[in-house]
Amino acid sequence: MQEKTQMDIEFGISDAAPLNNEPDLEEMGSGASAALAYARSLDLQPPLIAISAVGALCLLFGGTFRPIFLVFTICGYGAVFSLYLSHWVLSKDSGTAEMKEVATPIRQGAEGFLKIQYTAISRIAVAISALIFFSYALRPTSSLSSGVEKLGNVTLGLVSSVAFLIGAVCSAAAGYVSMWVSARSNIRVASAARGSYGEALLVCFRGGAFSAVLDITLCVAGVSLLYVMLYVLFGSLLRPTEIPLLMVGYGFGASFVALFMQLGGGIYTKAADVGADLVGKVEVGIPEDDPRNPAVIADLVGDMVGDCVGSSADVFESVAAEIIGAMILGGTLAREAQLPSPIAFVFFPVVVHAFDIVVSSAGIWMVKAPSDVEASRPDHNPMATLQTGYNVSLSLALVGFAFTTRWLLYTPEYPSAWMNFFLCGVVGMLTAYVFVKSTQYYTDYAHPPVRSIAKASTTGHGTNIITGVAVGMKSTVIPTLMVSFAVISAYHLGAGSGIGGMGNRHAGLFGTAVATMGMLSSAVFVLAMNNYGPIADNAGGIAEMSRQPDYVRDATDKLDAAGNVTKAITKGYSIGSAALACFVLFGAFMDEFSEFAGREFKSVDIATVEVLVGGLLGTMMVFFFTGLAVAAVGETAGEVVNEVRHQFEIYPGIMEYKEKPDYRTCVALVTKAALKQMRFPGLLAVLMPVSVGIVFRVVRKL
Repeated sequence: MQEKTQMDIEFGISDAAPLNNEPDLEEMGSGASAALAYARSLDLQPPLIAISAVGALCLLFGGTFRPIFLVFTICGYGAVFSLYLSHWVLSKDSGTAEMKEVATPIRQGAEGFLKIQYTAISRIAVAISALIFFSYALRPTSSLSSGVEKLGNVTLGLVSSVAFLIGAVCSAAAGYVSMWVSARSNIRVASAARGSYGEALLVCFRGGAFSAVLDITLCVAGVSLLYVMLYVLFGSLLRPTEIPLLMVGYGFGASFVALFMQLGGGIYTKAADVGADLVGKVEVGIPEDDPRNPAVIADLVGDMVGDCVGSSADVFESVAAEIIGAMILGGTLAREAQLPSPIAFVFFPVVVHAFDIVVSSAGIWMVKAPSDVEASRPDHNPMATLQTGYNVSLSLALVGFAFTTRWLLYTPEYPSAWMNFFLCGVVGMLTAYVFVKSTQYYTDYAHPPVRSIAKASTTGHGTNIITGVAVGMKSTVIPTLMVSFAVISAYHLGAGSGIGGMGNRHAGLFGTAVATMGMLSSAVFVLAMNNYGPIADNAGGIAEMSRQPDYVRDATDKLDAAGNVTKAITKGYSIGSAALACFVLFGAFMDEFSEFAGREFKSVDIATVEVLVGGLLGTMMVFFFTGLAVAAVGETAGEVVNEVRHQFEIYPGIMEYKEKPDYRTCVALVTKAALKQMRFPGLLAVLMPVSVGIVFRVVRKL
């Protein structure tokens, strides 16, 4: 109907998919075709043998570096398991010709968005990297400083800027891989739903699990490899416990990418969703995901780039920052207490998260397709199936945590300290479990809060909104109480371990870090549940747009309802772990400041006027940033509404299926608007703390 424009070429959107039922090897160019073909014909035995042999040799002769070699071995197994999952998913039927006509523009739209977004992020990242370098290279050196300061300002700046870029690249790679497999799983879920609801559930979950396993594997391997590289380069000049101080840039790079991925993807997904529904469902009265809606493809693309890629980058950043912060605190504690094996406290965080790959993989394997009898029950909830796998992961994580704390944190000088830290981990796991169950209670349709919102909807829009806001506000109570309990109990358990003396501040901070590790000890499985959500949503859209029978859409609707819960669980899980990690990261910042300044930084005085004003500005930033993001969604959604209305006017045959909507224009419109709108709030979040610090420094000298 419409000719292909330069805008379509720019965003990589073609007119239609190949209309056949054969595997689509042209899904993303020759490179992706080769990757797709390799994944489908994968022989896992050679890499497993090679990883096992190399890992065994390293563990036998690794000496004090045995833990890090174990981490690399587990990461190798994680990569192989993720390849197995991709092979399993991609071997499934890729759907009918009608399904491919829908799935192809979704995939191309997501890839086009990431291509342009990554280009924008890379330019900003290079500039930030240069800023990091010069901030180190040009700063004055304290006469009291020691440790890493002996490397010199230029070397420190170069190492930090390179670490920043490595963290950014790893985070971006994890996000892209998440989109790549999810955009190919959605059509296979829709196709599987034609034959078996249980099979569709399993394909959907394993499609999300692939990227989850690879996400944390990349994170842990990246941190470990960076440590080894820095040890090789500077091991003769620095103690092993000081090297994590050089790795902070990695966490900053991961956070930088996560910020822009969540911001850009969030603006995209919500603007497309709101714009599509306002005209399609409210004004015209057509169902959700109806093929007559010009914005429906943009809506489905938004599920990929927002809920899938954004959450993957978020969890990657949380784990990376927590690992590096805990390594710094563990190294400081071991050095202060003069422990005989201080490097074990440095390696402990990466070993814990490596075991997460193992235990979550076991949990993923335990998720099985429900039987036909069980699946045929109208009250069957997919969350029950996923909950089984999560319970397995959490139980195995408890065992793995006990082993790791006894192995790495036991010292003859403080024989019972490891038990205190194990209990800190238990506190973190309990916090994670409560977060998951609390979020499920407030968001699952099987529980009273959601039912109360549905009941309120019968009396109008106003009562619906009021009840929804009320439920949302009440849902904050349990998580807040749980985080407060976790921080206090973990701190005192750590401080009571006896290491460095009873009540030692660094031991307390390390205890909080261990609790954060416990909370994130099943992060792979939680991320797999999150990625399940957008895949299920896309599968429902593909089924609706390709006009599949009602029973297919019923199956995908049931999967999608559970997917809304899993996405909410991950958001709550990420926020809770971030709340714990903030305390850990601030402690790590204080330790790094002490190392560079040469004098101890013990506390922050809230009565200092600059500190008080800084707190006020930080609180204001939350609301200002949120306002900018919400305004960006509203403005972009308005553009979508105008475009959809315009198409209904100029193509009157759309409603009778006589003309096809121009999906490409809506996808390109939302992409450009989202990328434009994300820049100011993103840069504001990065530059505001630096600007405030510089201003206060100048004012202080006046």
